Amino acid sequence: MQEGNKILSNKFGYRKMATPSTLCCAILLFLFPLQFMATTTPSCPGDCEPNDADDNDRFHFAQNLEFLEAEFFLYGALGKGLDAFEPEFAKGGPPPIGGKRANLDYLTRRIIEEFGYQEIGHNREIVRRTGGIPRPLIDISSENFAKLFDKAAGYNLDPPFDPYEDPIKYMLAVYAIPYVGLNGYVGTTPCLKKFASKQLVAGLLGVESGQDAATREWLYKKGDEKVEPYDITVVEFTNMISRLRNELGKCGIKDEGLIVPKELGAENRTTSNVLSADPNSLSYPRTPQEILRIVYSTGDEHRPGGFFPKGGNGRIAREYLYNDQLRGL
Repeated sequence: MQEGNKILSNKFGYRKMATPSTLCCAILLFLFPLQFMATTTPSCPGDCEPNDADDNDRFHFAQNLEFLEAEFFLYGALGKGLDAFEPEFAKGGPPPIGGKRANLDYLTRRIIEEFGYQEIGHNREIVRRTGGIPRPLIDISSENFAKLFDKAAGYNLDPPFDPYEDPIKYMLAVYAIPYVGLNGYVGTTPCLKKFASKQLVAGLLGVESGQDAATREWLYKKGDEKVEPYDITVVEFTNMISRLRNELGKCGIKDEGLIVPKELGAENRTTSNVLSADPNSLSYPRTPQEILRIVYSTGDEHRPGGFFPKGGNGRIAREYLYNDQLRGL
């Protein structure tokens, strides 16, 4: 070996002598891609959202779900909605349809009340940072939930499902809402450009994930109980709701009930599924299109219904409705 030189191995395993100049070139070639990766933003999937959507558009889309959660939690726990606490957040949007105080036990009411206050904070931060959107028309009526659970069951439940009737039914209705918002934040994260936006979505996602985990744990403890007066267990209802959301989303399995086949369980070793996650135990992402198909309960992002009878607000949601009108559908 010559003094001042080093021995390098190429990718085929051959060894050759390297001079200081060639070593410098090798170091530069190694550092360049690292610098490139550090200064660029991960690309957003082509079908994730409109190509020209900015970070604010994405948070405005998410606020539709934050409004939905705030109204359902606050009404369920306290019998009054967002307008009783922060009416200016609605920006003139209509009050929700059908919200009322649920028949909850003390512990469950405390949990849901906390969820409601958390959603006030989420809306406040989105409004503060992005200006926010007008609250869309939201339907949280017993009748709307009855239609959703009929669709999940595949037949008309008798009597109709009423989430405000007792704690188990209410928590099953809660199961049907926050997880979709969680998926949305996971899906939008790679599309965000600003550090402040990524910081905000991390904070929102953390609490949304916690709400979903608390809800699933509450239901998991009652998994084998029959939901009166139906001959359906809590676990079976969660599986029905998750299956329906996968069908409406039209993008494969991204939602799982509380008990799953082992091939869907963590490391394919368990049927327990307190947390819904992919084969590597990572949270599933969803695009705005998928989310709209689910919360509209129509399977079509251009056709409103379900929780949003007149569609969501903000550029992303309204663009789908506007484009649909242009096509004359």
